[in-house]
Amino acid sequence: MLSRLRNLNVILLFAICACSMKNLPRNMSLDAFDPHRKVFVCKYEADAVPSIDAQAEVYFLEGMRLTSPSLWPEDRNYKKAAELWEQAAERRHWKAMLNLADAYASGLGVPRDPERALQIVERAMTLGIPAAYDLMGSFHMNGTGVTQDPSRAFAFWQLAADMGSPSAMAYLGDKLTATYDDPPAFWANRKVGLKMLECGLAQGNGQAAYRLGLTLAGTDKSLDEDNARALWVFHEGVKFGNARCASRLFGAFDDGAPLVMHKKDAARAERYLTIADALRRNPDLRLPNLDKVLPLPPAQLPQWNAGEPSILIDAAKPIIPALPVTPTPGSQRTGRAHIPQGYALPSQPVAPVAEWTETFDRETADIWPQREGATVSFTGYWVAALTESVRDYQQEWGARQTPMRFAKGEVFPAADRQSLGEFARILGVRWHYLGELVRLPEPRPPVQVARGVARMGRRPAEALACWGRERPCPRTGVWEAELQATHPLAKVFHQRSWQTYLEEGQLFPDPSQLHLDIDARMVRWHWIDNANEPGAVGYRVTLSDLHDHQGKALA
Repeated sequence: MLSRLRNLNVILLFAICACSMKNLPRNMSLDAFDPHRKVFVCKYEADAVPSIDAQAEVYFLEGMRLTSPSLWPEDRNYKKAAELWEQAAERRHWKAMLNLADAYASGLGVPRDPERALQIVERAMTLGIPAAYDLMGSFHMNGTGVTQDPSRAFAFWQLAADMGSPSAMAYLGDKLTATYDDPPAFWANRKVGLKMLECGLAQGNGQAAYRLGLTLAGTDKSLDEDNARALWVFHEGVKFGNARCASRLFGAFDDGAPLVMHKKDAARAERYLTIADALRRNPDLRLPNLDKVLPLPPAQLPQWNAGEPSILIDAAKPIIPALPVTPTPGSQRTGRAHIPQGYALPSQPVAPVAEWTETFDRETADIWPQREGATVSFTGYWVAALTESVRDYQQEWGARQTPMRFAKGEVFPAADRQSLGEFARILGVRWHYLGELVRLPEPRPPVQVARGVARMGRRPAEALACWGRERPCPRTGVWEAELQATHPLAKVFHQRSWQTYLEEGQLFPDPSQLHLDIDARMVRWHWIDNANEPGAVGYRVTLSDLHDHQGKALA
């Protein structure tokens, strides 16, 4: 009887385990992938993901900096990055969660553990993160911790796309834009496929831009309109950081392809090739200000030295306006008391030096000493102090004294008798040497700048803002857009850098070009960076400096 009970317990235990395994997100019930679906409704990832708190973002970005493709492989610290992503994941930072899952799946910075990777993805799935369903589909396709199953992989990708994952949209959209079925390579469902790709493009996905450009581009003259759209889409894809878009445009301009109206342009081809190389080496790059260095024709190209690819890339990066400079102590003083911005007195005097400068005749209080002060023995900052203590007066008097800089050989000034008041007859003054200035540490740049994916700009001294499409751009330079936080698509709009370089008189970009249902008149644009500078012929590519193109100082 006891033996039968033991066997029953084992059976129940296995049943419970089997039931719990079946209920895991990796084993969830899925609708079968339908390549011939009739309808696709565009949803946005930004609307589905949980909000990110500031500290979690700090952990995430620091991990990204430590593993940046711009670093040499031996300089990347995947172990520390995984630790930071673990901390961010505990605070529900969804991007950190997926990075951490990838780390466990590949064994980068942590021991390879597919089961741990699956558990992290499953936790993200319970938070409703579309990219987690997309990654689970990849795990099923590759057999990472689960039985390889392409059917479930496509079902997960379909669900991810329906939830708003731009990556899933790019992949499935490409599969559905063929003219005939050839599973599993592609299916003839161009209408739905294009909608997926356009929705991915609206979210700034470079792969969606590349696949959409390929789908739209044609070779027949009757397709000129499609080619014009494809050219613009590829160019946007370069802004989104897609190296294949840049390579495609290099080939088009180098060969004079139908995509560019059969017009060869070696200068543009060279720049796209340079950018493609930079994007391959650092896929984290985004180039929203591409038109500053490489506008589409018929705009004239600014001058650029082909031997300086970094200038081309830096000028196209997003700009992070610098915070206002906080004056350091002493920088507002003048004369000998002035301490230059960014410097400070040492925390401890470099040597216990004191120079005697004034003594007072205690027996003849009415006689003020007529001798000159002492000679300075060390160049640097000195501060006056009283020689004897009278109640709290010495400390109070000393607190009012300002350190001043003297050069070796100069003479200290005579003490101010009136400042000594009733104690003039019994007090003397010594000058104490504080040392030379030390440079304060430079403010740590934003992580995006440290990663090399953004550059610092100067915040303009005067604000200049315009509402989109209300009137042409009133000043050449880089403009940054904002949408009111109450707008239904505010999260989608602000998920990436809406910056652009415009020439004076050009119209501001219209979000509807990206199939975003946003009235351009609701977008406010702020001028944040200077124009290219005049060169020998036309204009030359330049980065920010201390003045704008009209010579006005920037803050």
